[in-house]
Amino acid sequence: MGSGQISVVKPLDIASRVKAARSKFEQMLGRSAGDAVAYHAPGRVNLIGEHTDYNGGYVLPAAIEYGTVALVAKRDDGVVRVVSTSRELRVEVRVDGIKPDKANDWANYPLGVVHMLRERGAEIGGADLLFDGNIPGGGLSSSASLELATAVAILGIWDEEMDRVELVKLCQKVENEFVGINSGIMDQYAVGMGKEGHALLIDCGVIKHKYVPLRIPGHKIVISNTNKPRELVDSKYNERQAQCQAGLKMLKAVLPDIEYLAHVSVEQFEEHASSITDPTVRKRVKHVVYENARVLDAVKALENSDLSELGRLMIESHNSLRDLYEVTGKELDSLVDEALKVDGVVGSRMTGGGFGGCTVSLVREDCIEEFTRRVSEGYTKTTGLVPEFYITEAAGGAGKVD
Repeated sequence: MGSGQISVVKPLDIASRVKAARSKFEQMLGRSAGDAVAYHAPGRVNLIGEHTDYNGGYVLPAAIEYGTVALVAKRDDGVVRVVSTSRELRVEVRVDGIKPDKANDWANYPLGVVHMLRERGAEIGGADLLFDGNIPGGGLSSSASLELATAVAILGIWDEEMDRVELVKLCQKVENEFVGINSGIMDQYAVGMGKEGHALLIDCGVIKHKYVPLRIPGHKIVISNTNKPRELVDSKYNERQAQCQAGLKMLKAVLPDIEYLAHVSVEQFEEHASSITDPTVRKRVKHVVYENARVLDAVKALENSDLSELGRLMIESHNSLRDLYEVTGKELDSLVDEALKVDGVVGSRMTGGGFGGCTVSLVREDCIEEFTRRVSEGYTKTTGLVPEFYITEAAGGAGKVD
């Protein structure tokens, strides 16, 4: 494969994307783009802490420079119109008639936000909404980006305010109850609370966070997309959740005070592992307990500017997701294997739910060109698929575009 075939997608600056979206707004909605106000919400990448969120544990995501632009204009007739620059479907519905509808496909996310904001007491009416997203598929949270872009845009245009953490929780509720996907809080939290140059250490059990400076001088975050269709994600995700709940129930017999699996220390797990009688469930629990500890170790490594320790923890995380949680698969494993052969790679691991999707690697800037070339060649040789690469830094959270 020649270097000309390598797919490296660079993030356009937001101002350029807003400009392009304004011309689409006029074409697709038939009203002046001068009426529209621009908002943006990023995607997110999780650096470490996978499948710990719904077990009440720690995660360490960062917002990224790819995201969702929302152009919004107020309407006084109680109608919401929703369009996207990349999807044919357009939906028009009265604000007081919004309900989940499979026919509305992706539009259920923004419509669910409008519906739940109104249920919450926000005095909001109709709007024209156009979305333009450039988040790659596969575990970088395009749905949370769409939700938060809608939320800040609608609140902004109708002059309403809401505490940001409460808004994040509302958007998670949209995903869980309106759309029907049983996800944790991490995605919406990282998208809503992201801070340039920082990761977020989120305690998903008590919903609180602290910002962790992303001290990786001379390095970039490189996201590699397997481009593998992800057919089984939801069913496998639900299966893993059920296994974790089964493990929690068994451990509660000997550790009655624990509320979440992530409350179990490594020492407690090693002492009481035999109380988990199902060997598969024991593997799942071991991953969660050790992964939770790795997140805190990764924060220490960042605080100490110890990149080699951070990289070691990322690799250990991937191996655990492969061997204990069993959510990687040939494609993700191949991307990580190829990445670790390249000089200048600090660490690499799968990110997101698994079964396809993306990996995250920390790569020295002067090695990125060689990284994309060699990983692309090796991965295509192994899988027959062509990966895409997204190069980013930690970005800010959802808000108005000045």
